Amino acid sequence: MRSASLLLHLRRELDTFQACLSRDLSARIEHCGDWTLHDLADHLGGSNLWAAAAVIEQRGDYKPPAAPRDPAALVSWFEESSATLLHALDRDPGTSAWAFHPPHTVGFWQRRRCLEALVHRWDAEHAIGIPSLLDAELAGEGVAEVFDTMAPRQMARGRAKPPASALRLEATDTGTCWTYGPGVPVATLSATAENLLLLLWGRVRGDSEAFVWEGDQQAGRHILDGPLTA
Repeated sequence: MRSASLLLHLRRELDTFQACLSRDLSARIEHCGDWTLHDLADHLGGSNLWAAAAVIEQRGDYKPPAAPRDPAALVSWFEESSATLLHALDRDPGTSAWAFHPPHTVGFWQRRRCLEALVHRWDAEHAIGIPSLLDAELAGEGVAEVFDTMAPRQMARGRAKPPASALRLEATDTGTCWTYGPGVPVATLSATAENLLLLLWGRVRGDSEAFVWEGDQQAGRHILDGPLTA
């Protein structure tokens, strides 16, 4: 996706997440351990500042301050973190930046922060019971990122092994396809781009009627065991 489109999506996702902070901050985030909505805001806002430092200061060891406990102060803090990030990323995507995976550019962070905000916006809305759809094109970009960035990072860190065979994924709403692993795919998994992304990030299960499997489903599921994401 183009840089300008990613920044527009990022602003929208951060604003939508921020709107959730007017609700119950003690709401549990189902897929993030024992985190509450406050903890998720602390994580997303803090990592906004961390990514901004990666761009502006060319460093990956920045330690963001903890989010305030007061609800009104939390909203202001999160809004400021979003503004700081958006300002840092509003530049040529080819500009050099520190990054935990190639390419070491601002473009890496434009994409990564947009997709981080997308998944955690879903987490927040899911926690407070007001889920809304993910943009299909952006969700597809997230599927691609799992395979070109997140899974290779897991392997580089010794947390996962390369897949021994291939799985084909097909987005039924966008027509986009991805193949993960070597050789001819042993199975094909079809669903909307949103559901494929949420599956890869462990937010939904692949055995629901939202997913259609063809071929060797057991082998295909094994390929997805990974772990593919952190």
